[in-house]
Amino acid sequence: MKTEIDAKTVKKLREETGAGMMNCKQALLENGGDFEKAVQSLKLKGMATADKKASRNTNEGLIYSYIHTGSKLGILLEINCETDFVARREEFSEVAKNVAMQIASNPEIMFVSSEEISESVKNEVREFESAKEDLKNKPEEIKNKIVEGRVEKNLKKQVLLDQEYIRDPNITVSQYIKQVIGVLGENIKVTRFTRYVLGETSN
Repeated sequence: MKTEIDAKTVKKLREETGAGMMNCKQALLENGGDFEKAVQSLKLKGMATADKKASRNTNEGLIYSYIHTGSKLGILLEINCETDFVARREEFSEVAKNVAMQIASNPEIMFVSSEEISESVKNEVREFESAKEDLKNKPEEIKNKIVEGRVEKNLKKQVLLDQEYIRDPNITVSQYIKQVIGVLGENIKVTRFTRYVLGETSN
C-alpha cells in the first residue's frame, strides 16, 4: 500500500532540516511516513554529500564578529564557502554565529582541526603526561600506550570540530557543519578564529 504524504508534513520536515521540498517528500516516502526516520535520513545524506564536497575550494565567505552574552568576551571568526551567493544567505550567517558561540562557550578550544596541532605541541603534552606519578612503575610499552591515549584525549578537547555541538550534543561541530553543507550544497570551512576582550588594548 502506497504511503500518503501530506503537504503539511513535508513543510514541517523542510523547516526542521532545511532540505528541499522534493527531498523531504522522498525521505518521508522512503521511511513509510515516519517523521523522525526521515529527519535522520536527510541528515545522513547531508553528511555524505559534505564528504564529496570537502575537496572543493572555498574562496568566498565572511568575517563574523560575536560578543558572548553577559560578558566582554568576543570572537572574530573567518568562515568560508564556495560562492558569494551562499555567503550572503541567512543560513550561512547562522552557521558562523553558532560556531562562534561554540568557541565562546569553551575556553579550552585552541585549534579548528587536529591538523593544526604541531608536533612540538604534541611533544609538550607527551612530556607532561609521561612525568605523572601514576605511570612511574609501568612497563615502558604500556606506559607509552597510556601516554598516547592521554595525549589524544587532551588535545581533542582543544579542537573545535571534535567538540559536542552545544545545540545538539548528539553530534559534533564537524557533523553539524556537514549537515549544513548538505542543505546549502557548497563546501564550508572554518578557517580561523581569535578571542578578544572588549575594551582591552595591546601596548
